[in-house]
Amino acid sequence: MKAFAQLFTALDETNKTNEKVKALKDYFMRVPDTDKMHMLALFTGRSPKRQINATQFRLWAMEASHIPAWLFEESYHVVGDLAETVALLLPDHEYSSSKTLTEWMAEIVALNNLPEVEKRDWLTRSWAALDRQERFVFNKILTGSFRVGVSQNLVIKALADVSGLDAATITHRLMGNWMPATYQFEELVHTDTAIEDVSRPYPFFLAYPVQETSTVQKTPEELQNLLGDAGEWQAEWKWDGIRAQLIKRDGQIFIWSRGEDLATDKFPELHPFMQQWPDGTVVDGEILSFKEGLPLPFAILQTRIGRKTLTKKVLEEGPVALIAYDCLEYDGEDIRYKTQTERRGLLEGLQHTTPYPEVFRISELIEFDSWAQLSQIREQSRAMVAEGIMLKRKNAHYQVGRRRGDWWKWKIDPLSIDAVMVYAQKGHGRRADLYTDYTFAVWDGDKLVPFAKAYSGLTDTEINKVDAFVKRNTLEKFGPVRTVKPELVFEIGFEGIQKSTRHKSGVALRFPRILRWRHDKPKDEADTIETLKAFLGEGPI
Repeated sequence: MKAFAQLFTALDETNKTNEKVKALKDYFMRVPDTDKMHMLALFTGRSPKRQINATQFRLWAMEASHIPAWLFEESYHVVGDLAETVALLLPDHEYSSSKTLTEWMAEIVALNNLPEVEKRDWLTRSWAALDRQERFVFNKILTGSFRVGVSQNLVIKALADVSGLDAATITHRLMGNWMPATYQFEELVHTDTAIEDVSRPYPFFLAYPVQETSTVQKTPEELQNLLGDAGEWQAEWKWDGIRAQLIKRDGQIFIWSRGEDLATDKFPELHPFMQQWPDGTVVDGEILSFKEGLPLPFAILQTRIGRKTLTKKVLEEGPVALIAYDCLEYDGEDIRYKTQTERRGLLEGLQHTTPYPEVFRISELIEFDSWAQLSQIREQSRAMVAEGIMLKRKNAHYQVGRRRGDWWKWKIDPLSIDAVMVYAQKGHGRRADLYTDYTFAVWDGDKLVPFAKAYSGLTDTEINKVDAFVKRNTLEKFGPVRTVKPELVFEIGFEGIQKSTRHKSGVALRFPRILRWRHDKPKDEADTIETLKAFLGEGPI
């Protein structure tokens, strides 16, 4: 655990890419292979199942630190992170454990079979055997809140440098339903070909946002400068669903989300056409709720996410379909090296022969002759219940991760509304001492009605100024939440809106975020609930 905690600290203390890669490579070079696999599991989101709930964790921490509940809660509100709070409050001990990360992970998994009193005793002994930094990382793992400030791409780069394999191969071998107890490091990096896992998906190819280029690319002239001849590109609608790979191998079917969640059982409507595919078929696409030939809002699809059992009502109210837009494996061959046009041809052939065309759909190609014409078509996105347009170079290969050049997403501008900040809450981690999470409201007559929360969009300087305002203008306190003087106005952007009976405002927003601080606008000129609800006529997206 000591080496893993040192790695975590080294990664947390630097923003320099080369230093992070060096720390990762040093770790790979000095720990046992089993520890390497557990580290990779944690860094790729494969944390063990939580064995101690939050109530038990807090109670046993208070007992071990010998402090009253009120002081613990005050400390927690100041620190903003439960794992760090407990690590700081517990007394230090001279004894330090020499257990490896693998040994600690085995003990955490074994907690599942222990009664509560034995879990408490084990946790108390474990805290006493770790220094403060080890306790912090240990607590993060135990509470299911482990996050590390390094991208998976950097981990893969370091591992590729150490193993001598290329990054694409490592990325592919780390995909799928593996766990460190059953996947050996030797299989991952030292064999010519990893042991075949028929369920393993390919790394997803991600589009680069047009709006994140050096200038906001909107005009046909700017698109011409960025992308060149329009004839070299194909355009499709950008759908708002669940990005997924659908796999048929060895007579078995698998559905993987982009977040590497195995979701086969969540979408039974897709099974019949997948069973019809020949073995060795992998298709990339978007799963959407579809009814009467039209896509439904993403919120309908969300009703399936997190459910253990799909009821008849859920299936009837939100039936799904696949909009396929790429073929990655055909007749057992990895065809990612083929051009976009060649892969599209194979995909069209596969979809053309399906007896389930209403469920196995194919992404429609948008016909256009110029960037000016496509710019006009893009304005129809909301009417199509789409987020914008995807641009794909016709001779592009299917690559790994987000690569600038061959796939672009040209999203429509967000909807926006001017709102008043009414509540504030402190952030987490490095921003635990700053008020960074805000609730916004619009006018309903002479009252302000909250409708959305947002925490992104402001600069560090602006956050510091808002934090100072909150501290000077707090009206009430409700635990960590502060009611503030309704004075500051912000422009809030969002991707879609729909009716909601769960919210006092009667609406729910999709991806709300702060676009800008409206210093020029007094609170009385903020928008109204009628203005917000008028967006419902735009159609939720």
